Amino acid sequence: MAVTTEIDVRYRDLDTLAHVNNAVIATYLEEGRVGYIDDVFESGLAEYGFVIAHLEIDFERRVEIVDDVEVTVEVPELGTSSVPMEYEITAGGETAATAQTTLVFLDAEQDGTAPIPEEIRERVEAHEGL
Repeated sequence: MAVTTEIDVRYRDLDTLAHVNNAVIATYLEEGRVGYIDDVFESGLAEYGFVIAHLEIDFERRVEIVDDVEVTVEVPELGTSSVPMEYEITAGGETAATAQTTLVFLDAEQDGTAPIPEEIRERVEAHEGL
């Protein structure tokens, strides 16, 4: 089940063509990911060590300051230490971008990967019906 986060487009997000800059789209994904983590992991970001190991974005249409923007996030499956996430950014009710990231959990020393904590795995599986 997807988690949706509303995004406020700020003037500073725009490039010289008055479109949201492509690098800012990655920030919108981050806002959606934080919303998913807050809702589903039910923990603060500081409680677990993880990094984004992969990021891929496909742009479909420009995003402008007048658009109502939402980021929808879902997890299609779980790995041993990785959480693939799929995103859809809509602007004005139309798909503006789709994306994928892979979140990887780290061990305490952060020099290698660690299994997804069991409580996180259980919450994601229950939420997503995996």
